[in-house]
Amino acid sequence: MKFFSPDSERVQIVDGQVNVPAVINELTDTLSNEEPFYVMDIGDIVRKHQNWIEKMPRVVPHYAVKCNDNEVVCSTLAALGASFDCASKGEISKILGLGVAPERIIFANPMKPSSHLRYANSNNVKTMTFDSDTELHKIKKICPDAKLVLRIRCEAEKAQCPLGKKFGCDPVEEAPRLIKIVRSLDMDLVGISFHVGSGCADFPVYYKAISYSRDLFDYAASFGYELNLLDIGGGFPGDFGTSIDEVAMIVNSALDQFFPDKSVRVISEPGRYYVSSAFTLITCVQSKRVCLNAKTGAIDRMMYYLNDGVYASFNSILYDHQHPQPKLIGQQNGKVYDTTIWGPTCDALDQIIETMKMPELQIDDWVVFENMGAYTIPVASPFNGFPLPKIYCYISKDTWEMLNNMYPLEEENFCFPTGTEIAVCA
Repeated sequence: MKFFSPDSERVQIVDGQVNVPAVINELTDTLSNEEPFYVMDIGDIVRKHQNWIEKMPRVVPHYAVKCNDNEVVCSTLAALGASFDCASKGEISKILGLGVAPERIIFANPMKPSSHLRYANSNNVKTMTFDSDTELHKIKKICPDAKLVLRIRCEAEKAQCPLGKKFGCDPVEEAPRLIKIVRSLDMDLVGISFHVGSGCADFPVYYKAISYSRDLFDYAASFGYELNLLDIGGGFPGDFGTSIDEVAMIVNSALDQFFPDKSVRVISEPGRYYVSSAFTLITCVQSKRVCLNAKTGAIDRMMYYLNDGVYASFNSILYDHQHPQPKLIGQQNGKVYDTTIWGPTCDALDQIIETMKMPELQIDDWVVFENMGAYTIPVASPFNGFPLPKIYCYISKDTWEMLNNMYPLEEENFCFPTGTEIAVCA
């Protein structure tokens, strides 16, 4: 198992559990404030995985690579034995390059480019989703021995990113027709999948979707299919202070009711659950504007310009409907002001926070944003020539030893507690 890329710089191993605030204080005392950076706590990902196995033991997580394709993230999960949800040739290539077996990958994009299908087929990635007859005929032509998973639509009423407008067939009106077409094409239908929406806040919808899936398992059986795979998709929370306890209770109950036969393999596609809280972004105030009232001369508003913005890490504001909240380093006393926070680029769209109450900041002050691991790094661009944040990766010695016992790790990719250098990973 290839754990960390030889092209990446080393991961810092520390005694005891990683103390992220202490790490941030150390780094801000050491680094230039010209560039933003992330602190990644690998142990947070490991704890999330252990929690998942404890709370939903029947459900095998297939990490959604699109959420954060950082190689340390993917390597950590591969070492832990997780599987992967890939949506493209590039993601499949990345995961196969880590030494992951193709059987641990589901090609979970219902609309796949033909060249990506050919790549998956040639690399023995056979399990894949579909939700239309045209996609089905394309798969038949390129990958006739595919293990097909029919994606149905059962969307949460409250979700950060609804997906039903784009993907999934109606479980009552469309799914039976598609099952008939699969049978007529003599292809291998192995399961049913759904995705209730990314960042779901309507957990009972999982029960409803699993119920629909049971109906379709039974319907497929009338055509001679013995389906053996249920994919419950993503939507699981991952921010600090959130929990999967409620959704786990609903999912486990639905599985016990509708799929008591343990021969049915149940998988999921968690993304933000694994990485959101593992990444903390540290930015810096590079410029400042004090807006005065024309009549009174009093301060109407403070404007701050950070060294990261919506073209980079904060793209999640536009594409993932996130609402990042700043935390300040050090004591911040005194009066608070109406405040607007901007990114560094020349585009007026580059606004991180439109308005909030904050104490006065000064140039070179550090501003911290937690829960920045999901749908941030893969979408970032160096627009206007501003560099993307580096990622400083930390792991406790105990966690490192546990992973090393599971899969031998290359020690040159790590910096041990006695070392003095700061480790950076790409």
